[in-house]
Amino acid sequence: MRAQRVFFIGKAEKLVKIIKKINNNVAEAVDGNGNHLIAFGKGIGFPKTPYELTDLNEITMTFYKLSEYFEGLLKEIPEEILNLSAEIVSMAQEELNGQLNPTLVFSLADHIQFSIQRLTTYKNVRMTYSYEIAQMYPKESLLAEKAIKMIQNQTHIVLPKGELTSITMHFVNSQSEYKISQEEVLIEEIIQQTTNLIEQDLHIIIDRNEFNYNRFCMHMFYYLKRMRSGEELIGPGMEMLDSIKKQHQEIYQLAQKVGALIAQVYGIESNEDELVYLMIHMNRLYEKNVRSKKND
Repeated sequence: MRAQRVFFIGKAEKLVKIIKKINNNVAEAVDGNGNHLIAFGKGIGFPKTPYELTDLNEITMTFYKLSEYFEGLLKEIPEEILNLSAEIVSMAQEELNGQLNPTLVFSLADHIQFSIQRLTTYKNVRMTYSYEIAQMYPKESLLAEKAIKMIQNQTHIVLPKGELTSITMHFVNSQSEYKISQEEVLIEEIIQQTTNLIEQDLHIIIDRNEFNYNRFCMHMFYYLKRMRSGEELIGPGMEMLDSIKKQHQEIYQLAQKVGALIAQVYGIESNEDELVYLMIHMNRLYEKNVRSKKND
């Protein structure tokens, strides 16, 4: 999946007007040149809109030309989690000299929300903590520890130790510039083949511009990256797998086909936890399609 296009600056220089509240700390705005943007800042969405922002120091982050995928996350992720992610990324930006991809605000928020939901639904979540990752990326690992503490302080939820590795890798991956490589071209081809399988086996037509499809593609991208690098995802395991298998036999069989396709390309078998997350995303696509048909 190709990188989403987004432009980011730390402070706005010509911001004129806040035009629409997204939440109390995020709003749509127009700068002095008439360009639309998304602005982050404590309390900027609270006053009645539209209004002129007189103190530009209230703006901590701005995003120009934000993609539909990230706009969808803005609407879906709870305000508390989004603001928490922005605080974590701001902290990490300072520690890493501003070398993070700004879209980390959204991908990290999505990860935090999913991790909390998974933990509250399935109490005994197994997560692998990698000492090797901690040794390879000591600075990012330390930032992940701070992030976990911030999450605990604000949500009163203690995430598993394995989340340190996951969040560390979010920081690591966010620092690397996106480059189109042969591997990524192959990943896009696999995603396309998987999409075709979903449409064929579930008898649906997927809107390629739809939010859940973009989220599915993002999941597939990192799923295949993990397979390639040999990183093992450990999550809810058999309990959740059996539950989904009983409720959605077609989707389970489809996930097996996708797993076989990936094994054919990479020579690596997908574990049960990877299949669980794959089925969750495929089920979202299916249910969205069914709801759309009912509304037509």
